[in-house]
Amino acid sequence: MTHQEKRAWIMLVVSVASYAAYAAIILSRADGQPLPRIPYAEVLLWTVGSAIGASIVAETALGVVNPRASRLRDARDRQIGQLGDYVGSSFVVIGATAAMLMAMAGWDRFWIANVVYLCFFLSAVLGAVTKIIAYRKTFPQW
Repeated sequence: MTHQEKRAWIMLVVSVASYAAYAAIILSRADGQPLPRIPYAEVLLWTVGSAIGASIVAETALGVVNPRASRLRDARDRQIGQLGDYVGSSFVVIGATAAMLMAMAGWDRFWIANVVYLCFFLSAVLGAVTKIIAYRKTFPQW
């Protein structure tokens, strides 16, 4: 497994864990009341910040274990990285468009923030899965 594929696995695991934690905390606080009434901003910021921190720590540890591998990147790694980024970025566009439409329609900030976070999560997961599949399968050379 290449260093870049390990980074994709880190992104996938950290993204799923942080979003699952966020959803579990918010749903546990609901206790029968409507979701927009639940204080969500602090939890959202902490889970996003924790995910960023965990990703940095995991990737740093990966680089410390094998420092030479972290500097090696060939054309295939760059192509797979670009493919994963292109595929994942589609959800960033979808999230931005959805948030804009929801804001224009006067939706509650809770829903707008959560749609944006969901799309960031889906972007990270889809990008990481695309990279992992590309590393595992034959990647076409252009």
